[in-house]
Amino acid sequence: MNMDLEIRLATTSDLKYIDHLQKKNAEELAFYPTTTFEREIESHRIILAVVNGSPAGYLYHGLPQQHLKIHQAAIEYDLRGQWYGAGLVSNLETMANLKGCMSIRLRCASNLDSNGFWQKMGYKCTSVQPGGAARMRDINVWIKNLQEPLFQIQEEPSNKKKDFSIYRRSNRNKLVKASKFIRGKNMQHYRNYLIENDKQ
Repeated sequence: MNMDLEIRLATTSDLKYIDHLQKKNAEELAFYPTTTFEREIESHRIILAVVNGSPAGYLYHGLPQQHLKIHQAAIEYDLRGQWYGAGLVSNLETMANLKGCMSIRLRCASNLDSNGFWQKMGYKCTSVQPGGAARMRDINVWIKNLQEPLFQIQEEPSNKKKDFSIYRRSNRNKLVKASKFIRGKNMQHYRNYLIENDKQ
């Protein structure tokens, strides 16, 4: 672990930095409004990496229940690959262990280099799900068991790249009829609708 790394809970004074880093990495991260970050800082669900006295990244997680979720994790681009992100994740794993969590889970788009990071951190890809309609990439679901399960499903992670072509053709043909920010089953139906109509 790097000796110049400090891990601490984020405070409201870190809000501007967290929002700035999220926007800087908009292609890689799901978007959360600052009101969400403000609330989660108060709930102690955002931890900050500080390197040589300056913020270097953050990790936003859910409630420490049986299966803890990582919602976002971001490190400054020029500090990646130096194990500062590993420090954040290790800190979260220690807390999750103390709280009796069974596992830590997260979702990562198939075209991101961070899939390799999660694999090196001991996370296993347990499923691959279709992503949103605009980018047509996959979503890898990564899990690290903190307590040994009876059995574990493991799957080869997807490395599918972004593909805007179907979305652009659908837009040209006036098939795009919904916000690209829809979620869950509606998003899957919308993606399937665009793929089927693109074949015609």
